Amino acid sequence: MCGKEATLVRAKIEMAEMDVCEKCAKHGVVLRRLDVPSAKKKERREIKPQKEIIEEVVEDYAQIVRKSREDKGMSQEDFAKKLNEKESVIHKIETGGLIPSLKLARKLERLLHIRLIEIVEEHHNAAPSSSKKGSELTLGDLIKIKKK
Repeated sequence: MCGKEATLVRAKIEMAEMDVCEKCAKHGVVLRRLDVPSAKKKERREIKPQKEIIEEVVEDYAQIVRKSREDKGMSQEDFAKKLNEKESVIHKIETGGLIPSLKLARKLERLLHIRLIEIVEEHHNAAPSSSKKGSELTLGDLIKIKKK
């Protein structure tokens, strides 16, 4: 319950069986002692970097869309009709007030023959779930969160 990494005991606390430290076991009835130390202590693995591939709209999307639309000789109104979007959406995109969704960016790419979506790789140092700090909340963690 408290999250302490220690030798665990199986205890029944308020109708729930759980593995807890000896101190927390006093809140219920001890069913049996577990000889194995906490799995968190026992299982340590090397942290492996992980790659995540993300599609993002390029930063200068507003200028690219406006210039390409103007080069094709279309007004915002005509362009909006071809895209089946509101003219106000096109205006917001071209002024940088609205980042288009990936779906809308793909429509813009097809109609204007431009590139708005780029692939970005993010590298994360991820620990295995069993040793990742904060991956499993204990009741003690929840109490700390609630107090904040």
